[in-house]
Amino acid sequence: MNGLTVASNDESQTLRIGERLGQLLTQPTLILLQGDLGAGKTVFARGIARGLGVDTDTPITSPTFTLMNHYLARLDLYHFDLYRLTDPDELIELGFDEYAFGAGVALIEWPEKLGDRDTPGLWVHLKRLDDEKREIIFSLRGGADESLAVSLQEICNLNQ
Repeated sequence: MNGLTVASNDESQTLRIGERLGQLLTQPTLILLQGDLGAGKTVFARGIARGLGVDTDTPITSPTFTLMNHYLARLDLYHFDLYRLTDPDELIELGFDEYAFGAGVALIEWPEKLGDRDTPGLWVHLKRLDDEKREIIFSLRGGADESLAVSLQEICNLNQ
């Protein structure tokens, strides 16, 4: 899959697109979220969490200072924010590979800090078009589950 693009007109739509993706996930998945500050990565992550079944009373925030938040859901969600990562050894100490390639859904904000743009998984680039509108580009890389392509196409078709 080269890439699928969907438009979001506001924050609530970005949330719904993430939620729909979360609902469609059926197996462990690595999701890598790219985009500038304010592009909507955490909103999209909140949507995925809700779609996976994380309780609506549980706040979904970006783990900027803790590096990872764990949420219990249908598939456990491990939410990483690497923005403030200064030393990749911090990830080793955290057991990053076990979470990222384990039994749950690993969601990584600022994956460029990993230093490997070919990391296999679902890459999601959120591009800010204006104060409200976003362009969301999905692409599968490496050995990512190709059945995700069908789910992503469904999301894009529903959002047109």
